[in-house]
Amino acid sequence: MSDFARNAHLRGVKVIIAGAGMAAALPGVIAAETPLPVIGVPIKGSAFEGLDSTLSMLQMPPGIPVATVAVNGAQNAAVLAMQILAAGDPALLQKVIDYKQGLKQKIVKANEELAKLQYTCKV
Repeated sequence: MSDFARNAHLRGVKVIIAGAGMAAALPGVIAAETPLPVIGVPIKGSAFEGLDSTLSMLQMPPGIPVATVAVNGAQNAAVLAMQILAAGDPALLQKVIDYKQGLKQKIVKANEELAKLQYTCKV
């Protein structure tokens, strides 16, 4: 694990996404060993429904940041990683813009469909 984290940047890795449940040590261990940004994904896997994982990732010591997304939020971790990478890549930035515009269009369409529904309130 330490070898992976220490040498990831030498292999061309730009951002690391690490999921972990319960004690959630994995993202923190990686962040301590790499100069790259680390995004932690808390995984629901204990009686605490992922809250323990989330709090563990949020409580990193100074100098060892772990960006943390929602419990089981791997999709948001991927989007955040793309946004980080897009900061220095105009073509990738356009893809992120297009993706987010697509999300907006899905919401607009869903709202239009909801507006067509007819219902009566029975109290």
